[in-house]
Amino acid sequence: MERICEPELMEDVQQAEAYAAADFSSGDRAVLGRIDDLLGSLGTGDGERLSFVDLGCGPGNITFLLAERWPKASVLGLDGSAAMLAIAERRRRADPTAWRHLRFRQQRLPGRQLAGPFSAVVSNSLLHHLHDPGVFWRSVRQLSGPSTHLYVRDLRRPASDRELEDLVHRHAGSAPEVLRRDYGHSLRAAFTRAEVLAQLENVGLEGLQVRELDDRYLEIQGPSLPGRLA
Repeated sequence: MERICEPELMEDVQQAEAYAAADFSSGDRAVLGRIDDLLGSLGTGDGERLSFVDLGCGPGNITFLLAERWPKASVLGLDGSAAMLAIAERRRRADPTAWRHLRFRQQRLPGRQLAGPFSAVVSNSLLHHLHDPGVFWRSVRQLSGPSTHLYVRDLRRPASDRELEDLVHRHAGSAPEVLRRDYGHSLRAAFTRAEVLAQLENVGLEGLQVRELDDRYLEIQGPSLPGRLA
């Protein structure tokens, strides 16, 4: 399968500032609600025994929301983009006492140096940035135990250029041009549901739910299974 390569994110100051000023809170809180539902079996307390790793991508929004929802949980945010990570660190320094269990680290997958397993491995729009999706799924397995929950939300590739243009206009029409451009690149580089199912089969991950979520996302969730690593 031919992959469309994206330009490196955060390639200039203008791009980083545009992302820092953008409001991602609405969509991210919807993701947090899905994660909360998924982790209901772990209880609704303060998360003292929980540990999360957020594989990215974005300016730390999901990571901050996880730390806010479970204030005593250990929350680690990873991001492959230095500027995005700097945005998240700047937000934390504004009120360090509120995020004492929250950490950020710039680290590329695979994450062999990370101590797992985690209670949950989450990702908001990272899979499509990777040239080799097998790296992503193998990293998920390395960070997971039999009871680890997985939640991934990612863009899905539109069926046509016309549909792509409509999505960019609908969801990023009022954004700065640099963000509209990046959004279009991200949509072109995203996967279809069938492609994600094939990726899971290739690394022996079974039993995960993969479904289309609204008009632009795929959702992958469920307990991580030991499976077979190809």
